[in-house]
Amino acid sequence: MPEPKNHTGAATPRRAPGPENPAVTAAPPREPSAAPPREPSGSPVGEPSGPLAGVRVIDLSTVVMGPYAAQILGDLGADVVRIEPPRDTARNGTVHRTPGMTSLYLNVNRNKRSVRLDLKDDADRERAMDLLDTADVLITNMRIGALRRLGMDHESLRGRFPRLVYAHAQGFRPDSARAGLAAYDETVQAASGLIDVAERAADIARPVVLPTILADKVSALTIVYATLAALVHQRATGQGQLVQVPMADTMIAFNLVEHLQGHTFEPPLAPTGYAPALNRGHRARPTRDGLAMIIPYSPQNHRDLFAAAGRPDLADDPRVNGEKIDIVRDGVALSEMVESVTPALTSAEWAEVCAKHSIPFGPVLRLEEASADPYVREGHLMDVAEHPTEGPYRVIGVPVAFSATPASVRRHAPRPGQDTEEVLAELDRRAAARARPEGTGPTETRLTEARRTGTRRTEIRPAEACPAEPGASEASEH
Repeated sequence: MPEPKNHTGAATPRRAPGPENPAVTAAPPREPSAAPPREPSGSPVGEPSGPLAGVRVIDLSTVVMGPYAAQILGDLGADVVRIEPPRDTARNGTVHRTPGMTSLYLNVNRNKRSVRLDLKDDADRERAMDLLDTADVLITNMRIGALRRLGMDHESLRGRFPRLVYAHAQGFRPDSARAGLAAYDETVQAASGLIDVAERAADIARPVVLPTILADKVSALTIVYATLAALVHQRATGQGQLVQVPMADTMIAFNLVEHLQGHTFEPPLAPTGYAPALNRGHRARPTRDGLAMIIPYSPQNHRDLFAAAGRPDLADDPRVNGEKIDIVRDGVALSEMVESVTPALTSAEWAEVCAKHSIPFGPVLRLEEASADPYVREGHLMDVAEHPTEGPYRVIGVPVAFSATPASVRRHAPRPGQDTEEVLAELDRRAAARARPEGTGPTETRLTEARRTGTRRTEIRPAEACPAEPGASEASEH
């Protein structure tokens, strides 16, 4: 068995030297008859990696948008404590080994500790407040009405926690007529114009939803960068603030970057819509042995492509012999010409031709073959790890690399409430330390001391130390 690699999501040469972290280690794919790989049983206490080491995030969110944002902060080194919701649709689904531990849940909840608290219970809600007293950031996507009923909206909390960065994600702006409406990825795609441009590009009677939860994921990334900006302000001033991330606003701004086009000007100079993206021939091309994205942009790109395909007659076409390509006028016709010649070569042959002539080229990655793709494998983007209750599973890697503070995957996605005892014990030790008379012993817990000095140690637990909580049941409804 090869030596386990630290699961950082980056190829080893791109990582800065640092301590190995055995909490989530890569394991080779196993044959069906092989014994499941095991992780190291002796895990030392090691320095956490990542630029956000020493930052604590409370994750009070569900499904994808909020949890994905909190997970990214965890990948970057933050200590993320998830207050386990009573119901989370990310735990629903038929693809799992243990009920509730679905692939979607595993993919947006690693690098977190799960605490079961019933926020409708006064004592548990006060425990949540104790957690917020240790936190730098709160991320929530609960509706504002539910937050107000619990006394956990920003207005209720800001006096008690003036340093807290309160990141609230919702479907629509809270000061709009749509505030409080249920919002899902599909409805936000519609509200942001994405379905409109998909219809225009495909020339179809029934608009389609883009087959990825784009609004959720783009909004999650927006939560991350907005939270990081607020943390910079917090470090400079000692003050927190409310950060609001409405999905609809986020996706309208995202979509209009290129598609506003002529309506950028007042009065409009041209229609909306980015012509290259709306070109109906803008699609993967058939090659002799498969599909590839072959996109010649310049006149020279077209001429080189036609010549390589053995069609010098097309290379002489006046539409590819001017100073530029007129996408609006000739885009569809030229796309059909390109598609008529791409079956002349194999995908590998086209890859060589396109590399030689700087023609944009990309192989079509089949999702079921992704784990075997050399680019994916060498970048550790889908390593196999051993979950303590779910067994071997593929971990989606961290896509960024830091030279000095490498991000990492340190914890598996937790079982519901798995870390309740550990986290609440930390709070009890903190309260006891505060209650000691001055001069009788340490007056700060290790977590508080770490935040004050800017350093922190994280206890890395191996798989065997993270069993499922026996008899665990879902938490009460928020």
